[in-house]
Amino acid sequence: MYCYEKLEQKLTENGITRTALTHELGISSRTIAKIGKGEKLSRIVLQKIADYLSCDPGDLYCIVSDNPILQRLREEKDAKISGGLYHELQVRMTYNSNHMEGSALSEEQTRFIFETNTIDAGDGIPVDDILETVHHFQAIDYVIDHAEEELSEDFIKELHYILKHDTKDASLFWFSVGDYKQRPNVVGGRTTTKPADVSAEIKALIASYHANANITINDIIAFHAAFERIHPFQDGNGRVGRLIALKECLHWNIVPFIIEDTKKHFYYRGLAEWNHEKGYLIDTCLDGQDTFQRLLDLFEIKTG
Repeated sequence: MYCYEKLEQKLTENGITRTALTHELGISSRTIAKIGKGEKLSRIVLQKIADYLSCDPGDLYCIVSDNPILQRLREEKDAKISGGLYHELQVRMTYNSNHMEGSALSEEQTRFIFETNTIDAGDGIPVDDILETVHHFQAIDYVIDHAEEELSEDFIKELHYILKHDTKDASLFWFSVGDYKQRPNVVGGRTTTKPADVSAEIKALIASYHANANITINDIIAFHAAFERIHPFQDGNGRVGRLIALKECLHWNIVPFIIEDTKKHFYYRGLAEWNHEKGYLIDTCLDGQDTFQRLLDLFEIKTG
């Protein structure tokens, strides 16, 4: 649902009514009625109103979610609140997800970057580790902003672009930042989907996932396992996959999960054994869900 309280406030400050907008800007009364109903206005209409009021379109509305977790994350993100759920999600998920993939940054260094936008990492920290930490913060913001949209290939590719742009990998002509891999890769000694087949397999996976009438945590875990077995990108697949899982949990009002670095061996075993024994990965992700639930309890957030 869209809340236009900011727009109403600006109209009041300028002595303008909603009805007056229909005459001043040539906007239909039907479109203006959407403001009162909390419905989405088109980008063109929002820009037209913003230009008229000399502000940015984002200054006119906010999105209100029925999901208390997503709503809290958005409120704290927009207000730049420190020390809350948004703050802890950013630090803990970014540290654990990156450290599992080999980042040399500690949790304290990750927290320092998020809180101060500076780094006191000492010697021997690769520049890419720092860049990808900042990029992961940005990717979580992107997930929060777009959580209620339907999962798509474009969304998945955008996550990869956010994570990997401007890194050393991005300078390689064959790396394809924001697009599927061009070269075959192997994970844990296991071959993954051939580059030529990736797009078709991702499309089929998304279609199969959307065919579920009511998405559950097990559906999200199953999607994650299938995504990682396809391994669609040259690098960054684990982080993208876990961000997708976060997005889908927020989309379906399910408590998300954070896989801690200390549990990575159970996590990798779960992915490797998925086709033979699904319980390993499910149990590990549910343990990660308990980790997130403790954050909700700490900040007294009720999920219904």
